[in-house]
Amino acid sequence: MDKTRIRKQMRKMRRALTPAQRAQAGRGLKRSALTSGVLLNSQRLALYLVNDGEIDPQQLIDQLQRMGKTVYLPTLHPLRKGALAFVLYNRQTRMIKNRFGIPEPDFRYGKRIHPRFLDTVFMPLVAFDQQGNRLGMGGGFYDRTLAFTRKPGKKPRLIGCAHEFQCLSAIPAEAWDIPLSAIATDVTLRTFNQSPE
Repeated sequence: MDKTRIRKQMRKMRRALTPAQRAQAGRGLKRSALTSGVLLNSQRLALYLVNDGEIDPQQLIDQLQRMGKTVYLPTLHPLRKGALAFVLYNRQTRMIKNRFGIPEPDFRYGKRIHPRFLDTVFMPLVAFDQQGNRLGMGGGFYDRTLAFTRKPGKKPRLIGCAHEFQCLSAIPAEAWDIPLSAIATDVTLRTFNQSPE
């Protein structure tokens, strides 16, 4: 199946979930992420706000903040076309809607961090496979922003987030796709060999 058909099918399935199913999936995601132990040494974490039926990490965000962790959200970078910036997110954060209609911290007023200094980045995806390949929405924002993780040096742990039904036997992978350390779903957390040093 090609990427366009996979995206169309998975987005339709995500959008069909009821509010109760979405809330249950969010609880499952939180449980998978927190019971796996992958976050023990993470203090600075990037997550995202839900859009288009993605699995909702809000319960995980709330728990991480209660644990004293620092949470950042991606924003569309106003100066680097096609790239993301990561901005501090808490109750005082001034929010705006970006050109896709997704809420994000206001770049002008927020405290930013270079992604190299994040410990863990949770990112949404449309589909994934058992090898850890991720299919995103097709904009390439995360791939461009996190391209530095292909080189040696300090890098964040990259964790994809999805509903369990978004797992396929195989998806088309491209040379520029960023390898993930793990994928967290509402059922489990799968780890792969690309863990940071």
